[in-house]
Amino acid sequence: MSDRRYHISAVIRGFFSFFLVSLVFYGALIAPAWAQDYDKASLANTDFSGKVLTDSSFTKANLKNSNLSGADLRGVSFFGANLESANLESANLTNATLDTARLSKANLKNAVLEGAFAFNAKFNGASIEGADFTDVLLREEVQDYLCQIADGVNPVTGRKTRETLMCS
Repeated sequence: MSDRRYHISAVIRGFFSFFLVSLVFYGALIAPAWAQDYDKASLANTDFSGKVLTDSSFTKANLKNSNLSGADLRGVSFFGANLESANLESANLTNATLDTARLSKANLKNAVLEGAFAFNAKFNGASIEGADFTDVLLREEVQDYLCQIADGVNPVTGRKTRETLMCS
């Protein structure tokens, strides 16, 4: 009888070991990426499309011509980053830091920027159709400029771009 108990005990231990290894392995495959530090990195022309980069830092990074379309960028710091001609279409930039970022000629179509801090950001020539700027902190002259080009409705939030910018 003791051999049988040992065999059953070994089978149970083997099953639980397999279960734990599987849980760790498969959990690693579906878990979101940990916040990354890309500060001052040269990332021009990099493809981050569809990536989960929440709470990562791109402070003073060069992301010129990079593809961040559909990326989850909630809480990300782009402080002083070069996002010139970057594709941020349908990106979630909720609570992101965009202060002193250069977004000239960037594609922000249908992006959600709710609660972002963009006080000294530059948006010259940016495409903002359908972007949601709810509670985004902007300088008055930048807000006036964006109101001149604002159009569309954000497909995620259902808000009109002009209304989120509080255009008159």
